[in-house]
Amino acid sequence: MKDWFDTLESREQGFVIVGAAAVVIAICYVLVWLPLDKSQRTMAENVATWERSLAELRPLRGLAPATAGNQQSPGAMSQQTPVVIVDQSLRARTLDSALKRSQPTTSNGIRVEFEDVAFDDLVLWLGDLSNQYGMQVASGSFSTTGRAGPGRVNATLTLERAP
Repeated sequence: MKDWFDTLESREQGFVIVGAAAVVIAICYVLVWLPLDKSQRTMAENVATWERSLAELRPLRGLAPATAGNQQSPGAMSQQTPVVIVDQSLRARTLDSALKRSQPTTSNGIRVEFEDVAFDDLVLWLGDLSNQYGMQVASGSFSTTGRAGPGRVNATLTLERAP
């Protein structure tokens, strides 16, 4: 290659040198500068996103200790029997029409059977029982209903509350 370069006229050698320099600069730009620039922009966007998230969460920091101090343990919230708790909470969620049967199993437990109940509503009701009364599902079974649309189930659940 050196022999070829030496055979060129001085004007052609200048063009080749300028062209080679332009190619080296273009390669450095494409292989080094662009990836670094893209990474820097991505990191800057991530930092901005995290800063916005922190700014949105700062007002909530003051709320956490206030609400945590006011909360009672689920067991202390209600000394009612599970039968009363289930009845009241089902009425509050308007699920009492889907209740087929309920019977106490222990002093802190109850077995409930639902027919053709919306699964989403049932899960929300179970969340209410857990959050407000400390009642958990000890066992359960679900089956699809033959006559209703999607999202409707028959369910048998055994609920228990810690003494």
